[in-house]
Amino acid sequence: MTTVRLPLFPLNSVLFPGLVLPLNVFEERYRAMMRELLKTPEDEPRRFAVVAIRDGHEVAPSAPGMPDPTALPERGPAAGFGPDPLTSFHKVGCVADAATIREHTDGTFEVLATGTTRVRLLSVDASGPFLTAELAPLAEEPGDEAGALAEGVLRSFRQYQKRLAGARERSLSADAELPDEPGVVSYLVAAAMMLDTPTKQRLLQAPDTASRLRDELKLLRSETAIIRSLPSLPASDLTRGTTSLN
Repeated sequence: MTTVRLPLFPLNSVLFPGLVLPLNVFEERYRAMMRELLKTPEDEPRRFAVVAIRDGHEVAPSAPGMPDPTALPERGPAAGFGPDPLTSFHKVGCVADAATIREHTDGTFEVLATGTTRVRLLSVDASGPFLTAELAPLAEEPGDEAGALAEGVLRSFRQYQKRLAGARERSLSADAELPDEPGVVSYLVAAAMMLDTPTKQRLLQAPDTASRLRDELKLLRSETAIIRSLPSLPASDLTRGTTSLN
């Protein structure tokens, strides 16, 4: 099995292939990661892996003494992730390619990356200034009837958008172009729906595109029915990627 070792950036959200990931990086462990990535020539990909943090595991507190007023905040590459960081993360993540890494005068970074391919998390190394991981690429198989399922998902997603716009008392462009390639459709819809992290993670690690689309079709129908009965919903941009304040 071919594996690769990359810097690891855990988030409280899921990144999908093809989706944009803007990051504001201020923790030292992630600053060190970005400084290392900047050593990569501009004509080569500056890659790192994004994994979602499991429920119940939180990033180390940024305020001294929180939540225990007598304790100091943890520091180091694995701070907040326990003695075995591997158990704190979901096992399927996504490689991100950083198109832009901009350092500010205060040492923080503004990063714009794009999800590329799914990977399986095999091991985590906390011996350096930031986490690294051994990863195995996950192939994306189309599965049975992916094309027909994608058409059904797009129709349902349009209805979902309209219901969501109505519940939020604002309009969404009916003329916005959506892709028709089944794999791209499956990831776009997974990222755009207002779902919790475990559900998005389930969609990311679906065994094939058709399975993901079938799951999304069920979710779209149920979510649309729920929205129909709600008077209002919080604002959310359906086309934006995840932003993390690590």
